Order: sequence, then C-alpha cells, then structure tokens
Amino acid sequence: MTEDQLQQLLEDVRYLKDRQAILDVVMRHARGHDRHDKELMNSCFWDDGADEHGQFVTPGPEYGDWANATHSHGFYLHMHNITNHTCEIDGDTAHCESYVIGALLPKSAPGRAKFVSGRYIDRLERRDGEWKIVVRRTSIEVESEGEAKWPENDISATFPRGAWDTGDLSYARPLLLDSPSPRWDGKTR
Repeated sequence: MTEDQLQQLLEDVRYLKDRQAILDVVMRHARGHDRHDKELMNSCFWDDGADEHGQFVTPGPEYGDWANATHSHGFYLHMHNITNHTCEIDGDTAHCESYVIGALLPKSAPGRAKFVSGRYIDRLERRDGEWKIVVRRTSIEVESEGEAKWPENDISATFPRGAWDTGDLSYARPLLLDSPSPRWDGKTR
C-alpha cells in the first residue's frame, strides 16, 4: 500500500466514522422522543443548540422537557421513524437532512391516527471529538388522519406495549425472554 493509498484509507475511515456518529445522534434523538427520555433527547444538542418546530423555538438543553410536555398533552402514543438521511461533512461541521414519519394517536380524536411526514434539517458540530446538534429545523410536508385500531385480537394484545420511561423493554439490560414488559392486554409478562 502506498502512502497516498494509506492516507486515502484513513480519510475514508474518518468519514465513515463521522457519518455513523452523526446518524447515531439523529436516531438517539428519535428514540428519546418515543421513550420520553429527556436526558437522551437533550444529550443530542450542544448547550448553545436549538430546535425549531414551527412557531416553537426551544433551547437544546430544554428540548426534552418541551417535547415530553407537548407529546403527553396531545397524544396517547407516538412513534418517530427516521428514513432517508443525507449528510455533508466539512471538517467539524455537518449539514444533514433526515426524513421523519411520525405516527400519533391524538387525545383530541380517540379512535383516530395522525401521520405526519417531514424532515429534520440539522447543522451538527464536532466538539472535543463528539458530534451534536447546533441547529435543528423541522419541516412538515404531509399530514393525514384516519381510523386507528388498538390491538384487539387475542394474539396482538399479548405483544409488548411501549412505555414512556426507562421501564420500556428497550432499556432492559441484559434483554431476556422474561424481562418484564407491559402488554396491550393490560398484563405484564
């Protein structure tokens, strides 16, 4: 391997590690939303970071409290799904666009589900070797609403139900087949 090839390999590995670290921030943030884990959401922002959701601009260190209050007030359940993700890295700055699909069960319309499709448009910075969000702006592209059904039959009611805290099954360490989890039928496995 030549010196130029080795240098290119090192640059490629650095780029791939940065891309993965940046995507991990975006995914951790979505997970924090759906588990109402404010520490996890807040850890994705620098102290001088901010999030814009339409008319609401929230400092990064306060984002988790704002998001949890907003989601608890308006919804029974919600899921944030990250799909397409692009990322341009220039030194210690990255500009990203991540498509998000939100599935929400609004308290104002029992028996209905709302689906929102939009994008997170982010500027992240690497400081002391760590990537975090400095600016997040959220776009909404599509909203739709329709009938929603809770798990109704004997089989689906036995599946684990998500929790808005660290009691959620995804926090179980180690994950075991008998790790306790609430189910849709009201029982705990």
